[in-house]
Amino acid sequence: MTKTMKETAPKFDVKIHSIHPEGTIRANASVNIHGDFAVRGVKIMEGTKGLFVSMPSYKSGNEYKDICFPCTKEAKAEFDKAVIGAYQQTLEQGQKTAYLQEASPPQQEQGQPVMGGM
Repeated sequence: MTKTMKETAPKFDVKIHSIHPEGTIRANASVNIHGDFAVRGVKIMEGTKGLFVSMPSYKSGNEYKDICFPCTKEAKAEFDKAVIGAYQQTLEQGQKTAYLQEASPPQQEQGQPVMGGM
């Protein structure tokens, strides 16, 4: 029995669009689920208990209601783990890039050697 593409493809494809080093909103993301359903407007938030995922929502009276959401506790945990994991991976890649840029020696221009005066 061969596996179909959906069985071997990652369940969540998370793209981090922007990172905010300050404030409660730490990043904006979109999530593609099984290649069949996309969720835009996902936010990674910093709360009193740490990072959490905020789904796209609208305001109804004095409260916010999610537009879309995982239907089970297990699906919510898996979704949140994928989003926060992608956020942390993006941060780590950014730190590695900054370290490599700082560690590499400045490039010298290749050209004719300058001779001293007469």
